[in-house]
Amino acid sequence: MGLSASKAALRATTDELMEPEPKHLADLIHYINETNMSVKHLADILSKKTGSNSWVVVFKALVTVHHLMVHGNERFIRHLASRSSLFTLHNFLDNSVNEGCTMSIFIRRYSKYLNEKSLAYRYIASDITKAKRGIRGVMRTMNTRELLDTLLVIQTQFDALLNFNANPGELTNGIIHAAFMLLFKDSLHLFAAYNEGMLNLLNRFFDMRKNQCKEILDIYIEFLGRTKKLAQFLKVAEKIGIDQNSIPYVTQAPYSLLEALKQHLDSLEKKIDVLPPYRGACSNGSQHFHLCSGKHDDIHPYVPKSQTYQGHRRYSLLLCSHLLENMDRNSSPILLILQRGTENTSSLCWT
Repeated sequence: MGLSASKAALRATTDELMEPEPKHLADLIHYINETNMSVKHLADILSKKTGSNSWVVVFKALVTVHHLMVHGNERFIRHLASRSSLFTLHNFLDNSVNEGCTMSIFIRRYSKYLNEKSLAYRYIASDITKAKRGIRGVMRTMNTRELLDTLLVIQTQFDALLNFNANPGELTNGIIHAAFMLLFKDSLHLFAAYNEGMLNLLNRFFDMRKNQCKEILDIYIEFLGRTKKLAQFLKVAEKIGIDQNSIPYVTQAPYSLLEALKQHLDSLEKKIDVLPPYRGACSNGSQHFHLCSGKHDDIHPYVPKSQTYQGHRRYSLLLCSHLLENMDRNSSPILLILQRGTENTSSLCWT
């Protein structure tokens, strides 16, 4: 390892109460992007830094590692994923200074996320936040079992990210702010893959066996809960001054879709072919939905909610297929699922 890279790693992790300097991070990125250079010694230096008793040094080392994971050559995260263990900071505590106890909490959470990000690479053999998307993307070409397994890995990583759980008043210094910014960027790309995989899975729902349908329904319900938590995370991003144009607006998908999935599973368990009316139906029994893509006046023909199995199947398949189709046309990094009005008049829109 070159002397300049060693110095850059050490200077990025000093005990000064400031985020790692961009100059030193840029030097490290340049180093690991050189194909003939080993990343092991660099990883060793940064790992050793996390053994410090100072929360400042440890936090800066973690931020530096995360920065290199996100912006550096894939060889770096591949090497981290190959290690038997990465960070063992679950008991870290610096109570030597006033801010130490609070920052120690976030160090423990942050290190857990970086561990999960590294493990996810080991399980999937790629960084899912950088995976190709669209028709030929990773989340669209997997078979059902691979997709289910990958979604479970994404869920674990996503939970660790959201568990950072800092409010605006706790982002009090440049180091934790730099960590939050990296988490914010990861959250957008991670949720994009999660969302695309979930829609792809739902698109196959009505062709699945009963046990698979139950598994998918459970995953979808958990997905809805994580979407709520993501919305709270993004509110923090807005409050600390991140450009609103960079923050997507995410709310729940139409409740009628969840109802259709539940009723289909219920029909499989009871071995019946005719499903009951939608519980959210209008008094005249003819609830409709509209699909919008970008413009509120771009209304597609409505699809009535039939009381038969085929009606439920057509409703949900058309809904999921339309979402997937618009993901390919949409330049936004995330498909935004918006609910408008009441449960009886839901619509899906992209902004």
